[in-house]
Amino acid sequence: MWAGRTSVTSMKRAAVSASRANDFKQCPLKFRFRAVDQLPEAPSPAALKGTLVHAVLERLFDLPASERSQEVAERLVDPQWAALLSKEPEHLTMFSSQEELATWLTQARALVANYFRMENPRRLEPAARERFVEVEIGDGLLLRGFIDRVDVAPNGAVRVVDYKTGKAPSPRFAAEALFQMRFYALMIWRLEGAIPARLQLIYLGDGRTLTLDPTQFELEETEREVTELWARIEAAARSGVFEPRRSPLCPWCSFQALCPAFGGTPPELPAEKVAALLSARGGAAGVGEVSEPGPR
Repeated sequence: MWAGRTSVTSMKRAAVSASRANDFKQCPLKFRFRAVDQLPEAPSPAALKGTLVHAVLERLFDLPASERSQEVAERLVDPQWAALLSKEPEHLTMFSSQEELATWLTQARALVANYFRMENPRRLEPAARERFVEVEIGDGLLLRGFIDRVDVAPNGAVRVVDYKTGKAPSPRFAAEALFQMRFYALMIWRLEGAIPARLQLIYLGDGRTLTLDPTQFELEETEREVTELWARIEAAARSGVFEPRRSPLCPWCSFQALCPAFGGTPPELPAEKVAALLSARGGAAGVGEVSEPGPR
């Protein structure tokens, strides 16, 4: 069911991802900077730590079940860090000293250790890891994303799992956190014809788990939500107005210096990238990219 199956749509066609949809919900201007202007963002140590831990957990499941111990997983941190550096050696510039780097690696190992308090990987054989999925919904809007892990039970029930290296949100923000998982479930449902039995967010930062057993009604509502959200994005693109929206997340935004809410001036809106954005609903291939480029 899961081996290598994706839609035939070109990777070059513009699409929307759960991350970019969340960006627009949080702040339309942040969405513009990321998806339309495609401005570069310097990686943060926290984001890089997430990439490293995800790589370790993916590599862990390459091993035979009997070898998937906490000690083995923690020993994977150093070689996976070396693999990241071999591709992007500039990551080292984030750390002012060897002591700072050593502390950061220790924190990564602690997150890996927390995973073993939440699941026993020796009892799991994922059907897919870092799985790329894309599918059209409604009148041709293309959705795209990468799923950390898909488990399939002997009875065929599907569980979609996503790892987070931060702490679980408060109950007030739990529904917002689960939007990403409902987005994934919607893609799987429309692509495979079966609704996942369970959606699971594993927060390694504090050892908590958020779960949702989605219904068809919930996924239909998610589809309407995504379609309506895209209509708002199209309206903003046509008008050229992507409003900033202040929130508690603003201090962590990479684009604060360009934001009018903080006295900044956005660059001129690039017409060719706006055209690419507007082609995402049933547009031709090869016109742009408005989803995240890959796994964290």
